[in-house]
Amino acid sequence: MLSNKKSLNILKKTNALLEGHFVLSSGLHSSKYIQCAKLLSFPFLAKYICSSLSKKINKKFKRIDIILSPAMGGIIIGYEIGKLLKKETIFCERVNGKFNLRRGFKIKKGSNVLIVEDVITTGKSSLECVKLINKAKAKLVGFACIIDRSNKKDLKIKKNITSHMKINVPTYKKNKLPLSLKKIPITKPGSRFIK
Repeated sequence: MLSNKKSLNILKKTNALLEGHFVLSSGLHSSKYIQCAKLLSFPFLAKYICSSLSKKINKKFKRIDIILSPAMGGIIIGYEIGKLLKKETIFCERVNGKFNLRRGFKIKKGSNVLIVEDVITTGKSSLECVKLINKAKAKLVGFACIIDRSNKKDLKIKKNITSHMKINVPTYKKNKLPLSLKKIPITKPGSRFIK
């Protein structure tokens, strides 16, 4: 497994760890943002993190039939984990604000589905994926991600999350921003805000 120190070095080297004032896909505000797309744009470096995460998934989950990832952020990491674990990998995408399976993707009834994301903060996107699994009468085996930046207060997922690494970064509601964050212009980097 890759150490946290080496992982942070890779995140910094690929400019995936950003500082400023960000509104996350969850709507929460933060002084740090992990842009996994930047990490994954360097496959020769990202392979170490993907390999480490796939080993953790392999240890934790005995039966996976299919990997489901939410677009946009989860597509590449889902594909990489699917490639390493030799599993069918699909993604869902927003249509009129709700996740749907398109492009001929299906979840077979009774199949064991693992949700793979880039970053989990509140778990909102992952829980939207769960609805698709339930609708297909399939079984959710769990959640996995590159970065788990959740905290007990804001996390909506009740199952354990398997992550490559856990990063504790405070998040704030819009009406409870610290003065230091209020002074910095807002950036909205997540894909949830794309129309």
